[in-house]
Amino acid sequence: MNRKTIKLDKLPTIRRLPTYLHLLRGLSRKGSEFVSSGHLAEIMGIDSILVRKDFELTGITGTTRVGYSIPDLTRSIEDFLGWGDTQNAFLIGVGQFGSALLGYKDLTNYGLKIVAAFDNDPMKINSSVHGIPVFDIAKMSELLNRLNVRLAVLTLPPEEAQGIANLLVESGIRGIWNFTSAALDVPDCVTTHKEDLISGFAVLSVKMARNTVNE
Repeated sequence: MNRKTIKLDKLPTIRRLPTYLHLLRGLSRKGSEFVSSGHLAEIMGIDSILVRKDFELTGITGTTRVGYSIPDLTRSIEDFLGWGDTQNAFLIGVGQFGSALLGYKDLTNYGLKIVAAFDNDPMKINSSVHGIPVFDIAKMSELLNRLNVRLAVLTLPPEEAQGIANLLVESGIRGIWNFTSAALDVPDCVTTHKEDLISGFAVLSVKMARNTVNE
């Protein structure tokens, strides 16, 4: 299936793929060569048929009574997600959350490497956070073109997000991972994803409330 034809009903599968990848890498480190859909389903608490349907989306099928080749399945998921090659990114907004992301080294294991950060705070400019240099936002466009970076991570105040997004679009950015509460208005040629932490917390709260009622 072409990535461009993926529908919204496939998004739950895409959200599960990184978890599969994490489990597969763990099994590989232990020396396992094959894994069954049933084993992965048991670990994740879902039906094995759902696991098989998830993997079919990546273009791979298992072998009866053998399961899936862990190296082949890992590569299939990485290729589907576009994580076969590491993608360089800029992070804009080095506050508490932005600094935490700069220190999250596991991102590199999943194909994302933040190579530079940007802020407008004189106290942060020309410093480094977790070994990643912090530059003045005024230099962002210049470095974006020089380093051929096409992905940006926004962790700045929401009122500043659209203006920075406009500047990124003008500089040739192709993807924006938006951790702010702002809804960005960008051209169709730019892909955005809004990571809504508050919505996630709302879901958790409802689940906790329901569990409390059922006790």
